Amino acid sequence: LASGAVFPEFRPELAAADEIEIAVQVNGKLRSRIMASPDASNEELEKQALADEKVGEFTNGKQVAKVIVVPKRLVNVVVR
Repeated sequence: LASGAVFPEFRPELAAADEIEIAVQVNGKLRSRIMASPDASNEELEKQALADEKVGEFTNGKQVAKVIVVPKRLVNVVVR
């Protein structure tokens, strides 16, 4: 550092990610990835995952038995 230069200070609010990648599985197999806000609710993640067109290919015509959401990580859609 040059004399008198100031090193920037760390600001956690600037370092936080605007969006995170969430894996979307259908019956335990990775089928897609969605981008979501880090503070998205489980309901928002579930809606976004079910709206994804790649996931739709595997759920069309099938009954969605359960949706498991692991916050900030993944959404698993169980179909029959």
